[in-house]
Amino acid sequence: MNWTVLKSLNEIYLSGKTKNKASLKKDAEIEHLLNTRELISLGKNVNKGRGFDDYYEKHHLQDFKDYFTFLEENELIKPQLRFAEEDIKILMDIKTRMDSGELLEIRAQMIEYEESIRGVSSMFFKNEKYLLGKNALIDAVKYVLNISELADDKDQQYIYALKCNKPKCIVLCENLDFLKRPTRPRKYNIELWYAGGRNISKLIFSETRDLPIYYSCDWDYDGLDIFQDVKEIFPQIKLLTPNAQSKDIVKSEHNSLWKTPQKASILSGLNFTDYSLNQQTIIKTLIEQNHWITEEDNDLIEMVETV
Repeated sequence: MNWTVLKSLNEIYLSGKTKNKASLKKDAEIEHLLNTRELISLGKNVNKGRGFDDYYEKHHLQDFKDYFTFLEENELIKPQLRFAEEDIKILMDIKTRMDSGELLEIRAQMIEYEESIRGVSSMFFKNEKYLLGKNALIDAVKYVLNISELADDKDQQYIYALKCNKPKCIVLCENLDFLKRPTRPRKYNIELWYAGGRNISKLIFSETRDLPIYYSCDWDYDGLDIFQDVKEIFPQIKLLTPNAQSKDIVKSEHNSLWKTPQKASILSGLNFTDYSLNQQTIIKTLIEQNHWITEEDNDLIEMVETV
């Protein structure tokens, strides 16, 4: 759902009806309420049906209050606002982490390195192209990060690093999430790197200082394929074995799909020699179940200590 639909549902809850807009007819939630639950009806307006209030209070009311408060406090509510619900959640998470201080070091590096729109998109959203052309959302991201400008280059030529006093190893992360939670890595003397997903060519200029280096990633086809490319730059790098539960690719609307899923034994065409026998078994099981494992769901410390 986007903000227009969220507002309309709240208006139905408060007033019993809302104007019948084209955007409502296209929304999957509205279609569900019409066709499956019959909690609303269509006429000149979208009208409240029996049971709507209970449904809305259970599934949407508190979320809407939270979204509205956040958008209002940050002066983001405008007549033309069309943010998707997931985008609002991401903006709220960024703001929370900024207020707690978790993102301050990352923000400082973003300013120093003149981070690009694509780079920020890769850090916080679905992929590096997600923010392109979404000027209102870009402005909102800059606002909550308190950054005045973002560059428009296609590939930043630097890595982010979460330093610690006496590093015992380096973990190169596919995603930014672990770097946004600095306390535990520093407590266990783990230095974290983030290069930006597939933007790894810059790693040829990076020095590991003879520290052991590990790779942490989403266990899906793309994440493991990137690992193989990283291994060509750092032949000594070791892949961390996940300890989180897997997710259904279809149900989680994930876009990285396994190749040749009907032949799980060939590991989606990945290079067998890059993985231990245990890791090969995990990959095969993920392919058979059409599952994946999200990097940030893992316990980073446990993964490092069980290498």
